Amino acid sequence: GLQRNLPEFLELLAIPNVLTPEQIADCRKRMADATWVDGRVTAGHQSSKTKDNEQLSEDSHLAKQLGQFIVAALEANPLFISAALPAKIFPPLFNRYSSGQSFGVHVDNAVRQVRNTPHRVRTDISATLFLSAPEEYEGGELVVEDTYGAQRVKLPAGHMVLYPATSLHRVEPVARGARIASFFWIQSMVRDDTQRTLLFDLDTAIQRLTRDVPSHPSVVQLTGVYHNLLRQWADV
Repeated sequence: GLQRNLPEFLELLAIPNVLTPEQIADCRKRMADATWVDGRVTAGHQSSKTKDNEQLSEDSHLAKQLGQFIVAALEANPLFISAALPAKIFPPLFNRYSSGQSFGVHVDNAVRQVRNTPHRVRTDISATLFLSAPEEYEGGELVVEDTYGAQRVKLPAGHMVLYPATSLHRVEPVARGARIASFFWIQSMVRDDTQRTLLFDLDTAIQRLTRDVPSHPSVVQLTGVYHNLLRQWADV
């Protein structure tokens, strides 16, 4: 189910089944023969000191193809659209942790330049899409820190977690096997986490009401409230 038990200002949301088992198998098969490079190539100055993993080269044909495939799946995912309200999606990257590799505590860069283009993406939301099943590796949890402690995330293959890019986070050492994932950032039309969470909660309630009591006059009224708030808060 959805992980929705955190304070509003630090909302983690699990999005299930972004990719099907067949799609995961196809991605993994194509990645098996790929060339992996040192993950520090995409790290900022501070992050590079604590980052120890491998990545598919951003310039590789495979990484670009798989990234476009993932973006297409996201654009067709209603839960993702409702939660993230995406304005821009950074082209997905791919990493692999094995043999004790980890990524220490860090904060993601506020703005990322898309390689070989003039385009920049403000990183409002961080995303990790798991491509390895949890039983394939030991350790490797994504740990997102907030004032109430640390939230540990290790989801089934094909599931994705969204969390505010403002948060401190890390990846625990992988003791056995390999943790393969796609990671990327979203610039939302609504940059404020709290406003975005309120809109998501309102949208979720409207959808439930539409399903359960479709003729209720409040459906139209609440939909109007949603769009008026979005109009006020959206940066497009």
